[in-house]
Amino acid sequence: MSGTFVGMPAFPAAARAAVRDTTLRGNLRHATHTIRAKRARAVAELDDWERLRQAGKRIKDHTLRHLDRYLEQLEESVTAAGGVVHWAADADEANRIVAELVRATGETEVVKVKSMATQEIALNEALEAQGIHAYETDLAELIVQLGKDRPSHILVPAIHRNRGEIRDIFTREMGAWGRPAPEGLTDTPADLADAARLHLREKFLRAKVGVSGANFMVAETGTLVVVESEGNGRMCLTLPETLISVVGIEKIVPTWQDLEVFLQTLPRSSTAERMNPYTSMWTGTTDGDGPRVFHLVLLDNGRTDTLADEVGRQALRCIRCSACLNVCPVYERAGGHAYGSVYPGPIGAILSPQLRGTGSEIDASLPYASSLCGACYEVCPVAIDIPEVLVHLRERVVEGGEAVREGSKVRLRPAKGHAAERAAMRAARWALSRPGALRA
Repeated sequence: MSGTFVGMPAFPAAARAAVRDTTLRGNLRHATHTIRAKRARAVAELDDWERLRQAGKRIKDHTLRHLDRYLEQLEESVTAAGGVVHWAADADEANRIVAELVRATGETEVVKVKSMATQEIALNEALEAQGIHAYETDLAELIVQLGKDRPSHILVPAIHRNRGEIRDIFTREMGAWGRPAPEGLTDTPADLADAARLHLREKFLRAKVGVSGANFMVAETGTLVVVESEGNGRMCLTLPETLISVVGIEKIVPTWQDLEVFLQTLPRSSTAERMNPYTSMWTGTTDGDGPRVFHLVLLDNGRTDTLADEVGRQALRCIRCSACLNVCPVYERAGGHAYGSVYPGPIGAILSPQLRGTGSEIDASLPYASSLCGACYEVCPVAIDIPEVLVHLRERVVEGGEAVREGSKVRLRPAKGHAAERAAMRAARWALSRPGALRA
């Protein structure tokens, strides 16, 4: 299993197979409609929602324009608070850094907080190759890991599974990973959650190393923030002796005042809650409280190339709420696996081709995985104009495919493929620019 799923068929082929799975479509329809309705009610409670949305957009755009300065400030703040900062240009470098840090502790196990960045770089597989077992502790991620599956949703990675399937996975697989499922396990949510709680408890109490991502990093203090709903994150962030956080460089905000905006918009957009049950914040290390050693791995992995694209860079505003997935008619029918990326749905259709390039068949197809209905833009809490970026990336694919950064500018590198489409567009441009020919 690959964390980036490169090598999967292009979106049209993968989606064609997915829409024939009636169980999958039923699971997705029920889950997305439920989350969508709850989110709408939570957002409607705020009279200033649109102003918060625009404030989040402005904060993110300002931070991205001055990203170099805020990253340097963050490094200084984390270091002053007792943490150690590492810089990773790509997935291989990030995986190497984390593996070396874990090996230095002498441990062969780590517990993990749900993290899109570590999924993006396939950290679990990289650690496994080094003889280090990474245990997912988020309930949905646990289901995916035990089922030897892939995540299919940003917020609810096991959204494609129903309760009966989860019970069967727990009964069949838990014993090989630790404490087995209780005898006679039913598919009621309370029983499934209790089985997971008992299974994970021994891992929390035994683990010496924790691995996390972060929803936000505050430059002025070096504080990292994780928001979650189950409490597993709090256990992973406080019990181990060593904490290693792998975070994309775009997750930074300048000040605590800026953070306040997102702590209002993220919970409502993701879990439809006024605030998350668990909001964990840590600044370096503190004697007698939490991990004794803290490492922060700042991940680029295509983000600076995305930043150089004046249209596409708005994808870096994303706060991973998944609201766009829950309203997307394409995602609802095709599911997350068809996107061939840990970032499925509308945001994945614009983020993955920028982080990975459009050289592969799957990445070249993703900008077309949309009806351009605009529902994703309407619900985005940071006002990412996803349809605009989709059209922009379609142009990139048709004209050449690969965006190459040269100083402060981006040019398109000629590439093979899509010759028929390019020819059709040239013919259309010729005809549309000549009224006489168009009339004829």
